[in-house]
Amino acid sequence: MRYFFEDFSFDTARRELRRGTDVIAVAPKVFDLLGYLIGNRDRVVSKDDLISAIWQGRVVSDVALTTRLNAARKAIGDSGDEQRLIRTFPRKGVRFIGTVHETAGPAGATAAGGFAIPDKPSLVVLPFTNLSSDPEQEYFVDGVTESLTTDLSRMVGIFVIGRNTAFTYKGKHVDLKQIGRELGVRYVLEGSVQRSGSRMRINVQLIDAESGNHLWAERFDKPIADLFDMQDEIGARLANQLGTELVTAEARRAARAPHPDSMDLYFQGMASVHRGSDPANLSQARQFFEQALGLDAGNVEAMVGTAFVDAMRGTSMQTGDRAARLQAAEKSLTEVLAHVPNHAMAHCLLGVVQIFTKRAAQGIAECERALALDRNLATAYGWIGLGKCYLGRAEETEAYIMQAFRLSPRDNRAFTWTTNAGVAQSYLAADEAAAYWFKRSIETNRNVAAFVHVYLAAALAHLGRIEEARASVQAGLAIDPNFTISHFHACAPTDNSTCLAQRARIAEGMRKAGLPNG
Repeated sequence: MRYFFEDFSFDTARRELRRGTDVIAVAPKVFDLLGYLIGNRDRVVSKDDLISAIWQGRVVSDVALTTRLNAARKAIGDSGDEQRLIRTFPRKGVRFIGTVHETAGPAGATAAGGFAIPDKPSLVVLPFTNLSSDPEQEYFVDGVTESLTTDLSRMVGIFVIGRNTAFTYKGKHVDLKQIGRELGVRYVLEGSVQRSGSRMRINVQLIDAESGNHLWAERFDKPIADLFDMQDEIGARLANQLGTELVTAEARRAARAPHPDSMDLYFQGMASVHRGSDPANLSQARQFFEQALGLDAGNVEAMVGTAFVDAMRGTSMQTGDRAARLQAAEKSLTEVLAHVPNHAMAHCLLGVVQIFTKRAAQGIAECERALALDRNLATAYGWIGLGKCYLGRAEETEAYIMQAFRLSPRDNRAFTWTTNAGVAQSYLAADEAAAYWFKRSIETNRNVAAFVHVYLAAALAHLGRIEEARASVQAGLAIDPNFTISHFHACAPTDNSTCLAQRARIAEGMRKAGLPNG
């Protein structure tokens, strides 16, 4: 068995630990200890478990065990203080918490001494090329590469070669297929940076290392106002856009697989999610996630996927099983976080559920926790903005929506952010602005939920554009014929008096537009 985590590979057949292309010397018992922790990463391993498995039940002192554990941490660049990969749970035991990909196939070393390609998305970010005449820009160019590598490494389900290994290729003319073989990666991201006057141009492209085909390219043109701020923004935007591209590429691979495994099915589910939040796509996504869990009940990402589907259906204000969906999502997310406490998206989705179940302050805190774990999680900013509305502070929403767009301006879920901006403007009685945002949501995604059309109708009615308002109501009722003013009141996600007064004004606009009372 071969395991891949960060820029390490752990080969149980060869009894070999590598970081990049370098072999790391590890004592036999330390190797066994590390292998046991990685192989049992789905649970906390007790002291007795370790003694039984590694020392066959012989008496081992706490000092000896701690010494071996510290040696295992040191071998993989971890420490007892940091506990980035191996975490101690007081009075319970230890657990390997790093993101791991594994393959049961042969090691597959090439003539160049390379690695077998992991069976999940694997990527190296090559040092970007400085095309500027100013050599001083070299530091900035390297910084962009390093920031992007760090951002991508945080993404769930993607194996990213570490910065130090990637930079061994700096300044060299390299064959990308050879790099893929040497490092055991499926994709290569390369780019260039050029400064011209007061502007910076950055070109990036994603390449399939096996075929050499270009899969995706993007160009960024930015004014040089604050180099370091721009470095962070570019890294964040690239990470967000590239994540979607990798999921799409993996979903295409999985669709061709004769016997897709659990992660293959997960990627196909995510591809359905990316296509839109209409009932058909969400139902298809859930089917893929459920199939993934049928093959591997411990597939955390598939569990989060099902919770995502339930949360999105629960937040759409569709009549029917809204409360049950939100309850199911919260149950799943609580289970995930009990086992994987640092899962950023799980925290974000739990925050969404809380925001929609009269716990906006808690929900905002969960979304902020998600951002502390993944500063590029643009959607968390969008939901925080909505949570502010439910606390009676809708005037604060727009800043969060703009931050989401700054991180991911072409995000395929940006229609939720424009919807949240429209809701905030409706609460503030800024009907013209509200209509603008709701129309933008509908133009971005023709499959928006019924309530978006109804909110738009309320804004138009308050502006005196009654015919347009009535047409918008009919568009909403065509999606959900059971949507009524009573339903709107029943779905109130807050007890805040300011917000409830604002919602009463919106309901009056809905009545003027012709929405039934119910």
